[in-house]
Amino acid sequence: MNHFAETEISTRRPGAGMMESVNLTKALKTAIKAARAAGAVMHANWNKPKKINHAEAHDIKLELDVRCQALIEKTLAADFPEVPVLGEEGITGDMAADYRWVVDPIDGTVNYTYGLPHAAVSIALQHREQSVAGVIYDPFTDEIWTTIKGQPTRLNGKIVKVSQCARVEEAIIALGFSKSKVNLNASLPHLTRLLRQARKVRIMGSAALELAYVATGRLDAYAERRINLWDVAAGSLLVENAGGGFYALPVKGDYRYTMCADNGRLRKKLKIEGMLK
Repeated sequence: MNHFAETEISTRRPGAGMMESVNLTKALKTAIKAARAAGAVMHANWNKPKKINHAEAHDIKLELDVRCQALIEKTLAADFPEVPVLGEEGITGDMAADYRWVVDPIDGTVNYTYGLPHAAVSIALQHREQSVAGVIYDPFTDEIWTTIKGQPTRLNGKIVKVSQCARVEEAIIALGFSKSKVNLNASLPHLTRLLRQARKVRIMGSAALELAYVATGRLDAYAERRINLWDVAAGSLLVENAGGGFYALPVKGDYRYTMCADNGRLRKKLKIEGMLK
């Protein structure tokens, strides 16, 4: 059953003599196909030894990250050969183009490396740097979140909504931490305070899934002081189309942001403005 109404965006690119358009329904179907293909590779290799291309104190890059992004790029290019890709594992094409895919092939790589089944594929289509279609796929639960700008967010085809929680004392909040000294100094006081105030605080390790969970009402809010565009490009649209709010500001560094996603009722009550500077 097709849950997506036919949606098309047309735009005249500067200096171009012809009208170009992207059918968002087709784009979403292609993104779903790409996400499922990469997710199948993730699941098939879950309990196998993994080649580490690069390891830092608090992060890991796998050969599988590169392989999954290559598979995603190939699948996307089969239907949309002119649309560039901005991915965690590299960039292809012209980032000044009106449209671009934004891809995180394995969001939650550290979890995945250690065998924790909390990682996902995230794919967004952006038009002039605004997300217009998004897919997040969890291959371990076989859950796929999808949306198109102006349409509902769906989980496995069923419409989902953010929670109705309006009190911090009743909220489940996810936080993420970039591990620099500056970020820890800015974030840890808020973690300490929210641990006392909120019903629960979770640090789960996959921004894409945390955003999908906010969109589904499993989490009431999620905040992170420093995060990359590919971590949030799809999930931000999921949250907004599910009735929630997504607040983000660019910070120093390419494609870096500070962000908070919530159900539209909690962000100001969390009092985390200092953390998001």
